[in-house]
Amino acid sequence: MPRKLFTIGYEGTCIDSFIGCLLSNNIDCLIDVRQAPLSRKPGFSKTELSRRLNHAKIRYVHLGDLGTPKALREKLKLTSDYSTFFKKMDKYLNQKKDSIEMAYDYAMGSTCCLMCFEKLSDQCHRKIVARKIKERDGNGLQVKNI
Repeated sequence: MPRKLFTIGYEGTCIDSFIGCLLSNNIDCLIDVRQAPLSRKPGFSKTELSRRLNHAKIRYVHLGDLGTPKALREKLKLTSDYSTFFKKMDKYLNQKKDSIEMAYDYAMGSTCCLMCFEKLSDQCHRKIVARKIKERDGNGLQVKNI
């Protein structure tokens, strides 16, 4: 059976529902791919999120190198040009091979989920991160947004 890599965004949800979704999908490792793991939403900043996940027996890993650089985030906010954003994000991630390798290693050793803010994976850089991990795997890895 092929391994799966899950992705999730916490936009529009509360921490309890978020963790419930992870548990219902048997996630045992959450990889936070936000450059800055801070949030105005209660429970989603690094320290509290890590504590809550630990309590639920889910490992928390922050790989900030796989997050979107501030300049790219700001440009996207101004233009809403996702096509250009994803091309630039792809190019940026090509320089982050060590972090992609780390994420790949976690995905091979546990049931992992990449996390960022955006609910829709089509509007989030995590789909590019997931694709890079899938390519590293030789494309046998299945990616599923939850």
